[in-house]
Amino acid sequence: MADAALRERTLAVWRRTLSLSWPIAVQQTFNTLMRTVDVVVTGLFSPAAVAAIGLADLYAQLPLRVGLGLGTGAIALSSQDTGRGAEATRDRAITQALLIGFLAGVPLVATGLLASEPLLALLGADPEVVRMGGRYLAVVFAAAPLRIVGLVGARSLQGAGDTRTPMLVNGSANVLNILGTVGLGLGVGPLPQLGVLGVGVATAIGRAFEAVSFVALVASGRTVLSFALPRDPVVTRQLLAVSAPNFAEGMSTSVANFPFNALLVLFGTEVVAAYHIGRRIYQQVAGPPYRAFSVAASVVVGQTLGEGKPAEARFSGLAIAGLSVVTLGLIGGGLVLGAEPVSRLFTSDDATLEYAVSFTRVFGVSMLSFGVFFPFAGSLRGAGETRVPFYARFTGAFGFMLGFSYLAAVVLDYGLVGVYAGLALSYVWWCVVVVAGFLYGDWADRAADMMAERAAAGDGDAEADADADD
Repeated sequence: MADAALRERTLAVWRRTLSLSWPIAVQQTFNTLMRTVDVVVTGLFSPAAVAAIGLADLYAQLPLRVGLGLGTGAIALSSQDTGRGAEATRDRAITQALLIGFLAGVPLVATGLLASEPLLALLGADPEVVRMGGRYLAVVFAAAPLRIVGLVGARSLQGAGDTRTPMLVNGSANVLNILGTVGLGLGVGPLPQLGVLGVGVATAIGRAFEAVSFVALVASGRTVLSFALPRDPVVTRQLLAVSAPNFAEGMSTSVANFPFNALLVLFGTEVVAAYHIGRRIYQQVAGPPYRAFSVAASVVVGQTLGEGKPAEARFSGLAIAGLSVVTLGLIGGGLVLGAEPVSRLFTSDDATLEYAVSFTRVFGVSMLSFGVFFPFAGSLRGAGETRVPFYARFTGAFGFMLGFSYLAAVVLDYGLVGVYAGLALSYVWWCVVVVAGFLYGDWADRAADMMAERAAAGDGDAEADADADD
């Protein structure tokens, strides 16, 4: 009897998770497809064009990281307040997140207009790469406020349990982006051939469509969310407290990639190319599901905590992790077995292919770690605990991906075997930290304290409104 009840309880969580996560997986698939099309189209121009967009995208990650950071705060507060039925507080939270996001993007507009080429020149790029990349970056940064608004809007709706609307909006924006990249980049039909600039313009158009669509949908009352005038600093403080570690988490991995790529350069251009091929393969295949499980865990755990059921939230986090490990384990097995034929789709160079197969297999084995890390990290974020995932990725990136890899590969002279080990160990370390944080941390109490603080502030607002009506 007990086993049957546990099985039914687990299956109920899995059904809810799959219902929430499949639209997110579709959305993420379109995101990765859009980036793949950008790379393919740019590759038709010249190697300099590919380098220009590649280097510019290192800086273009800034609005992405800001948007994901604020989006994490939005999904935490939105899911918790949805669970406890506090729609007014939730709507104030998402309104503030959108306003803060838009304002945070404004300085990037000025940066793009005034300093896009100098920023690329700092990386030591050739003058032609600087010229093309600078124009691309200026256009992408011009859309930075809209990019951030789009990310926050999607996470806000997801936190309220609506994952289909973000899928439709983001999918439409990405289709528009893809068509614009092909049309404006290559000059199809009556459209001008703008090359790299056209790819940037297409990106800006897609981001503008996404942001305007989310704002219009919320303003029109066609979603579960509504705009509400911010009234107190409590929500603002909580948003920033939850968002800041997630922003730092993303930036730490981005920053660590610079010296890690420099380490790979020591082993030759083919190794660098092979690493990025392996990375592109696993992100295209495994990225949608592990990101979907992470967001679904945030929504389920956040809403369950909002309902005042911390034990059920803990069980849900464990159940989602189990489903994630099985799914990512199967995908990882496919990557290990199919590494060579899949890698051949990206290169015909024998040396690059050999290394790409090895990197792809390392990533394939590491899918078990991804299957553990992302749902547990998502559960913690749904509770508003974003510090633990930040600690995990920061220490993993600098302690293992960089530190251990350099020690084993260069100092101890194990070569690329040391790099492979450093990569795999960094992902294992992520798991150790977040699992410990989930099992032994006080995240449920932290979420309860945050909700109580928002409730108290909301009660004060209600009394103020009543006094004003009298």
